[in-house]
Amino acid sequence: MLDGHLLVDAHVHVPVLGTLAPAWIEWARQFGPDGILERIWGEDGVPDPAALDELFASQGVDAALLLCEYSPKATGMQLFDDLLPIVETNPRRFYPIANVNPHLHFPIARELNRQLDHGACALKLHPVHGGFRCDDRQLYPAYQVLAEGGVPLVVHCGTSTFPGSMNELASPEFLLPVARDFPELDIVLAHGGRGWWYDAAAFMALSHEHVWIELSGLPPKKLPDYYSRFDLGRLARKWIFATDWPGVPGTDRNAQAVIDLGLPDDVVPGVLGQHALAVYAGLNPLTGGSNE
Repeated sequence: MLDGHLLVDAHVHVPVLGTLAPAWIEWARQFGPDGILERIWGEDGVPDPAALDELFASQGVDAALLLCEYSPKATGMQLFDDLLPIVETNPRRFYPIANVNPHLHFPIARELNRQLDHGACALKLHPVHGGFRCDDRQLYPAYQVLAEGGVPLVVHCGTSTFPGSMNELASPEFLLPVARDFPELDIVLAHGGRGWWYDAAAFMALSHEHVWIELSGLPPKKLPDYYSRFDLGRLARKWIFATDWPGVPGTDRNAQAVIDLGLPDDVVPGVLGQHALAVYAGLNPLTGGSNE
């Protein structure tokens, strides 16, 4: 809890360092707290689940959603199965998010189902690092699995500076056919349109009941500037708090900065945790395990 609010960080990276491109490690050192790699990761590059649990507990994080990523052309391989020891350490706090890449996984629904069977609470797609468009029909079997299971889709929707990134694939417009063809599917726009698409992301969130903006990688104090064309209090009703940890000074600091924006009192709890609780499958940090 943070100031009495449920706190969910919906965008956390805790990969095995040896599977990554050097640029990822440089990014973590540049934007994360001093010494974070040495504090959480061992000399073998494997994260220490107990140390991670202690860190997030100290910052009031009730739930951390752990990302993986199969992007060998950009950041490297953040394997889903490497997340499971962390989840097993504290399933009340840690929840894995699945990832697939149509260039690597076929049939795509089989791999998605495998990760869902291991407890994934969402599917994350990374078109910018993976090199594909989200309206590619190869992905539709995965979307069908999500829609039928009530599992949300998270999509990287914003620019990336990692070598090998294809920023032209980040536009929210590629998700318009998906929102139309799967109208009940919750779609979470990670990074909220960072770069050239803030207006497009905000418009989609306000015009589609099941489209959300996820705040990872966005300094909270700049949100009024990024979304200056919109009523911030209204738009925040579609926000999901996230950081892109470890590339931030601290989860609690970012969350406090969101509180300090002066949003309506009835909106803040939703942004910090309740929206995530409503969107992500089986997320129940207060009692642990599944909602079922």
